[in-house]
Amino acid sequence: MSEHVQAVTPFAPLREAAMRQRAAGPGARELLRHSALFLLTFITTTFAGIVIAAPEANVPEPATSGFVGYLLYIPEYYRRVLADFLWQAITNPGLLKSGLAFSTALLTILTAHEMGHYLACRYYGVKATLPFFIPSPPLLGVGTFGAFIKMKSPIPSCRALFDIGLAGPLAGFVALLPVALAGLLNLQTGPPLSGDGVIVYNDPLLFHVIAKLTGTNLVDALPNPFYMAAWIGLLVTSLNLMPVGQLDGGHGTFAVFGQRAHKIIGRVAFVTVAVTSVLGFFWHGSPSGFLYTVLLAVMLKVRHPAPEEMEPLGSGRTIVAIITLIVFALSFVPFPITLTQ
Repeated sequence: MSEHVQAVTPFAPLREAAMRQRAAGPGARELLRHSALFLLTFITTTFAGIVIAAPEANVPEPATSGFVGYLLYIPEYYRRVLADFLWQAITNPGLLKSGLAFSTALLTILTAHEMGHYLACRYYGVKATLPFFIPSPPLLGVGTFGAFIKMKSPIPSCRALFDIGLAGPLAGFVALLPVALAGLLNLQTGPPLSGDGVIVYNDPLLFHVIAKLTGTNLVDALPNPFYMAAWIGLLVTSLNLMPVGQLDGGHGTFAVFGQRAHKIIGRVAFVTVAVTSVLGFFWHGSPSGFLYTVLLAVMLKVRHPAPEEMEPLGSGRTIVAIITLIVFALSFVPFPITLTQ
């Protein structure tokens, strides 16, 4: 067992204060770059919200044959589907309203998450970028691949690592609570789902708790924009709280248990997710779990740097760690989606 340990000195608070004073704010060019990415992500997530709420695109089958013919037709088909959804949004303002509601709710959750990290970095004098929002191409997922900040200086202490790592998911969870409440209170019941390949979104524990408190029926409910935004937000929260590598949960695990335990717990989590992914594929027909397995495999390969100073976290942060475990339990779904057969 080899860990970097540095004794706590009476000058640590003064050093942290000096580092906070040296933390520089973003410049005009940086603000412009991050604002442009945020605006582009707002557009793509709005379009994704329109697609979620709209009926299927009415695009005729291609008048072509053969593999090469279909391959050459893909760009034209993609263009026609985009045009159809845009036309639906133009002719039906309700769809545009749904898209805007979804985008606003989802980006509020993601922004709260990343700003939690960013403000904690500023507090501890850790140089970090503003959040990078990553748009995804229309019709691919929910309009975004997420967001992240990049830290450009070492983390000074174990407490700073703990606070920076967990500030994001906790802030995001607080932001999604009213979104989840609005989503469940506005659920409408539809006919039972039937047919092959229909996607069923399995409800996380938080939804069941809110449904129990509000008397909401989750059976055969039709997802609305707020429900979907909160569902995705909880999925992102649970994924980030996995105790692996440099994920937020990995930071917290390293700060609480140390380097050796961080490695062991991360490998156990990876094996658990990998097994769950296989079970999800056979039991629910969903291959989505394999994406998590690949992500965690990558994170296991990334070395977690030790903070410059290792010190006890104290009872207050121990309570926060327990609260974070509860947040993970409320957010995590072993099998997020089911494909009907």
